[in-house]
Amino acid sequence: MTTHYAAQIVPLNADKIGTAAYGEATFAIADDELTIKITMHNTPANMQHWEHFHGFPDGKQALIATAAQDANADGFVDLMETEAVSGTTMVPFDDAPEHMDIPHDRYPTADEHGDFTYEKKVPLSELQANFKKAFGESELHLEKRVIYIHGVTANVHLPESVAGMVGHYDAHVTLPIATGQIVAVD
Repeated sequence: MTTHYAAQIVPLNADKIGTAAYGEATFAIADDELTIKITMHNTPANMQHWEHFHGFPDGKQALIATAAQDANADGFVDLMETEAVSGTTMVPFDDAPEHMDIPHDRYPTADEHGDFTYEKKVPLSELQANFKKAFGESELHLEKRVIYIHGVTANVHLPESVAGMVGHYDAHVTLPIATGQIVAVD
């Protein structure tokens, strides 16, 4: 039996960054495998984009951030401002999601048109074991999570009030540019 989930990914911060990124994500769980496919359009071109699912470790329903989450009224919804409704960063969609290693340079890169497709088959038991170590629960509960796509070019002016430094990566890397609610489709 395969369980399916999907998310329609909509723009966030589009009025400030000059692009309105959008796309879709699908997830399929069968046996010991999670298959992920994310297709994005109109992202900032020729650059890497971090992408993750976010949620609450206590199982509370995560929701996508909107302009209403701009708590400091600087015109941007930054990574820290998403946490109130979306929770914390949980699983990366990178070269090895099962390792749950967040800050690095192994995420998809958009082409010259701002498009990219990410596809990965993930060993579910390894991902669940690492998820349990991090969050105390092995079940992913995708239906309670949201997806975020991050990243703008360095030439986009971000006010100092835009938070999002992760390791040595600044807010240009972590700024959310698109988000989607993950829902069960079975």
